[in-house]
Amino acid sequence: MSDPAYQRLVLKLSGEVLAGDKGFGIDPIKANNLAQEIKSIHDMGVSIGLIIGAGNIFRGIQAASKGMQRVTGDYLGMLATIMNAVCVQDALENLGSVTRTLSAITVAQIAEPYIRRRALRHLEKGRIVIVAGGTGNPYFTTDTAAALRATELGAEVLIKGTKVDGVYDKDPFLHSDAKLYEKVSFKEAIQKELRVMDMTAISLCKENSLPIRVFNINKSGELKKLVLGEPIGTLVGD
Repeated sequence: MSDPAYQRLVLKLSGEVLAGDKGFGIDPIKANNLAQEIKSIHDMGVSIGLIIGAGNIFRGIQAASKGMQRVTGDYLGMLATIMNAVCVQDALENLGSVTRTLSAITVAQIAEPYIRRRALRHLEKGRIVIVAGGTGNPYFTTDTAAALRATELGAEVLIKGTKVDGVYDKDPFLHSDAKLYEKVSFKEAIQKELRVMDMTAISLCKENSLPIRVFNINKSGELKKLVLGEPIGTLVGD
């Protein structure tokens, strides 16, 4: 088998990947499938940080549009990311992987506090580190949290798993002629407002020369191919 192209990475996943066919909540079968994909690259010796969004349970910005205070909505979203993290942790440990969940907000009974040195130590010991609770602050998305943690933890790449094959010039679900980019620069992604990540996350990656790889997490085996160096999805970087 070829050597992996990356020794350390952060994988950012939308909460929707856990939702199953109903589009809401947590489907244990989906969690198990996801765990198998993650374990397949961890077994190659890749150091993994994992961040999962909350969209399958709660979106703070949507709640704010219906009258809830934005700060309240964002904190509820952070709690939802912890639920998703514990779910995936359980699925990974059922497969024999050793994991640790670290949270940016304190939930001592189910997760360790996020401390950078502690997270690095877990990675050095070969554990999969699941980071929950976003940045711990309202107004920041889990995309931005992923960019921040990837930078802090010395990841070589930030991989974003989505429900499409990469970055398109327009929504592929609405436009059959949407064009898939193989590579796009940070500048172009920002100028064209491509739906890679939010602008704060992209800017943080740009400032720290951290490439982003966007791919379809729902296609079995694609994550492993990507980590082995195959040109899967879209590469965002300079």
